[in-house]
Amino acid sequence: MTLKHELFSLSACLAMIIFYYLYLWQRTLRAPDSCAHSFNAKIRQRWVQMILADKNNGLLAIQTLRNSVMAANFMASTAILLIIGILTSSEKLSQWLLHTDLSSFIPAYSNELGALKLGLLVLVFFIAFYSFSMAIRFFNHAGYMIGLADKELTQQTNLYLHKAGRYYTLGTRSYFFSLPIFLWLFGPYFLMLGTVLLILGLALLDNVSTNLRQDS
Repeated sequence: MTLKHELFSLSACLAMIIFYYLYLWQRTLRAPDSCAHSFNAKIRQRWVQMILADKNNGLLAIQTLRNSVMAANFMASTAILLIIGILTSSEKLSQWLLHTDLSSFIPAYSNELGALKLGLLVLVFFIAFYSFSMAIRFFNHAGYMIGLADKELTQQTNLYLHKAGRYYTLGTRSYFFSLPIFLWLFGPYFLMLGTVLLILGLALLDNVSTNLRQDS
């Protein structure tokens, strides 16, 4: 399998992902409530208004934000562990791919290209760690502002919670994108297969109307 095949499959996968997000962006403009991102942002905004409308909701706010911080902290810690695991086992994995007996399924493997793929995998998990860390930061700031129970800070609180949600989403998407990159270790065709599976999964997650129909 030549470098030309590797670059072609990578370009095709990037084109598919870009096309999907352009389609998602256009659909969000036409029908905002059909996209999970805009729908979740609206729910967070209504939640802040509900919390600030009644001071008795303080305990609910603390529990909700605590759960969000704990979830982001767990995901950030997992990302660091995965980075350490990849760095410590990269040499053994490269040797296994070089000497594997599955030559009919896995194309010729080179150390240089394999190192690049593992580097991309580490980069993806580092982005996940950074995103979840920033989500924790904004969740904490939002908790302080909600604790003040100042309705004049409603807009700023919504902004901080929205940023926290966006960073959390970016972190989870980074985990999702690690699947095709990991499969890329076994060849360009596995990369394309993983990308197709990724896009199908994202299409189900991002479609709010589909999720509601399935729940009902």
